[in-house]
Amino acid sequence: MFAQTPKPPYTAVIFTSTLSDDIEGYGEAAHEMERLAQLQDGYLGIESARDELGITVSYWRDERCAQKWKLQLEHAAVQRIGAKRWYGGYRVRIATVERDY
Repeated sequence: MFAQTPKPPYTAVIFTSTLSDDIEGYGEAAHEMERLAQLQDGYLGIESARDELGITVSYWRDERCAQKWKLQLEHAAVQRIGAKRWYGGYRVRIATVERDY
């Protein structure tokens, strides 16, 4: 399912990752973070795919809303666990969507 985003501009947070061998609890945490993100001010939607490389793109009204999500307490705690345990590697990229079609 594609996220139903408004007319640009809006902000995209692109999270690309590989998983480590220790993913116990990962699926549950990812599902909970998706649920929690939906409750945040400025949340527009999410698209995600995972094979060897996982890519999750969350969409936000603006960069301020995306930054608030990054700093949200439960999300920040799960980010720390992910960096130490679940991810073999990851990158986060922030972009402004100027047009879509």
